[in-house]
Amino acid sequence: MASGYGYGGGRSRCYPAWQEFSKCYALADKPDECIQQRDDYLECLHHSKEKLRTKTIQDEYLKQKEKRSKEAAASKKKADAASSSNVPRLNVVEDKAKASASP
Repeated sequence: MASGYGYGGGRSRCYPAWQEFSKCYALADKPDECIQQRDDYLECLHHSKEKLRTKTIQDEYLKQKEKRSKEAAASKKKADAASSSNVPRLNVVEDKAKASASP
């Protein structure tokens, strides 16, 4: 990276960030003044903040997906319970099996 050339022979993608950081560092009275430029350069190299954000989004997506599947299972269970109620057993509505068996 010190050369500023990328794998293809041209400028590397992070070279402009490196130039900003080294310019700031050369002109600064205290190295603490260039923390933002350093962080930008390191983010360009390693993508650590981007990876963290992606992981956070993925975790939230999986959490919501699990919640939706639990809600769907609960809804299905409730619908199944309602469909297998005691109404056919009370002879209010004929059972389909009995209705098709008798001519």
